Amino acid sequence: MAYLTLDRPKLQANFDHLEGLLGARGIDWGITTKLLCGNKLFLNEVIRLGRLELLDSRISNLRAIKELNPEAQTVYIKPPASALIEELVTWADVSFNTELETIRAISAEAVKQNKTHLIIIMIEMGDLREGVLREDIVAFYEQVFRLPNIRIIGIGTNLNCLNGVMPSEDKLIQLGLYKTIIELKNGVEIQWVSAGTTVTLPLLIAGGLPAAINHFRIGEALFFGQDLVHENTFEAMHDDVLELHAQVIELAEKPTTPSGVLGKNPFGQTAEGDAEGPSTSHRAILDVGYLDISPQYLTPVDPRLEVIGGSSDMLVLNVGDNEAGLEVGSYVTFRLKYMGALHLMNSPYIDKFVLDGSGEKISELPAPQPVGG
Repeated sequence: MAYLTLDRPKLQANFDHLEGLLGARGIDWGITTKLLCGNKLFLNEVIRLGRLELLDSRISNLRAIKELNPEAQTVYIKPPASALIEELVTWADVSFNTELETIRAISAEAVKQNKTHLIIIMIEMGDLREGVLREDIVAFYEQVFRLPNIRIIGIGTNLNCLNGVMPSEDKLIQLGLYKTIIELKNGVEIQWVSAGTTVTLPLLIAGGLPAAINHFRIGEALFFGQDLVHENTFEAMHDDVLELHAQVIELAEKPTTPSGVLGKNPFGQTAEGDAEGPSTSHRAILDVGYLDISPQYLTPVDPRLEVIGGSSDMLVLNVGDNEAGLEVGSYVTFRLKYMGALHLMNSPYIDKFVLDGSGEKISELPAPQPVGG
């Protein structure tokens, strides 16, 4: 069976690098865990890093975090659906919000549960996903400040998540100015200007991040070491914290061009032959397919292997003359892109293991420690 691994030492190294990078500038940050799809084995590896502000877009995942560590601060990072308000207040300490009626409902539920719910109000800064329009910000905040059991701890924005609008010094300066206006208008202090994500790290490294931006939300850089601006890996970070391992279930030398009348395959595509290439090559079929991941998100670690395509539950590789020495039963290892890892984490057909640095594969959470002496 194909399986996914999380390398503990490499995750720790990426975390330490981010801690140094952000800590040196006095920036607070939380770890975005939505990639892990609530998998407690992998969530536990994040929790053991020690930074206990964890952000997710599924309440069930926040519940899993609280069950592992009740002391963690859980943050729900999209505007909540009205049907989820009770669960939201139960399992999320903080939530991102853009709708006044939703915040009123959260306030009423927080009163009922005798809790103070913290919120970050998201501002529309040009990417056109979620966010209060800038001309409405002052009036919006004034109404929220009146609500019981609600405390505003931040102003934030999302960039690059829908239309690819990149964070810039100018946009982030504007966001910091909105915070100042709101504070002066209402006689309050707002803790966070939350506008940093993985895509903002190059701006930080280049020295272009405005001083007002004091909170980051990071997932992709932690798990993939990705510089999304320059499309490479950050220096001193690992891009292989997560890897897929799939087993060869057939290996044979076959023609490179299909034969027979060609129609559309299940994906609506019509195959084409390779008139300029060799007439035959070795092909390996692996035990993973579109049910688990789209082949476009997979890169074989061995550059001699090429992904040709796949079907619902099989992946086909061109292995040429098989210089890699593959056999039936061999495992092929793949580097992953973010969306590919997300699909694998959400697939019940893929086993998950932690690599502890000694070669051991861990598949279960550690036994709970006894309380008291």
